[in-house]
Amino acid sequence: MSNLQPTTQGSKDPGLRVPSSGKTIYHRPLNRTKTAELSQASFAYLFGEMVTYAQRRVKGIQELEQRLNTQGHPIGLKLLDLLIYREPPRTQLRPLTIISLLHFIKQNVWQHLFGRQADRLEKSNNPDTPDEYMIIDNEPLVNQYISVPREMSQLNCAAFVAGVVEGVCDGADFPARVTAHTVGEGDMWPGKTVFLVKFRGEVVEREGFLGKS
Repeated sequence: MSNLQPTTQGSKDPGLRVPSSGKTIYHRPLNRTKTAELSQASFAYLFGEMVTYAQRRVKGIQELEQRLNTQGHPIGLKLLDLLIYREPPRTQLRPLTIISLLHFIKQNVWQHLFGRQADRLEKSNNPDTPDEYMIIDNEPLVNQYISVPREMSQLNCAAFVAGVVEGVCDGADFPARVTAHTVGEGDMWPGKTVFLVKFRGEVVEREGFLGKS
């Protein structure tokens, strides 16, 4: 039985009421299996079709990665609101600093999408690029099922995940450009990927102002 109680005709409060448990449809996993996990075979097929669709009529790797990024961006915009809504009422706060936003992505976003946190979070050591941060994933799930031909060896399909991260940043009012770069480490982590997050100038300026205050 559902906890939702339909209003009677003539009620002053039309529509459906919030369940007494406080849990709404937004708290439910899309998958109703015991583990609430999506079949990896289903994911592999779906993502492969997305890559094939993005590959149509592209002129090069850069354009293909941009299309994958564009596919992921609207997901990130919606995912931010969903994950914040699922938090307890007292903690339903949007990230207010660059670091808190990046930790939210490294922990909450990665956990929701891939069942684990990203491996590392780093800030650029170059004083000329104070706007650059790096989220590192040693083994991106999206790359495990894609066979890249030799002539496209520079392609990184994790550009889709970069688009999701970019959407989260934009939705949190921290506009940024996010790109995925392969930095494989031998046989252990051949697909190791760095997601380079480059925030816009006004974000860094705002961060500096808040730090001073």
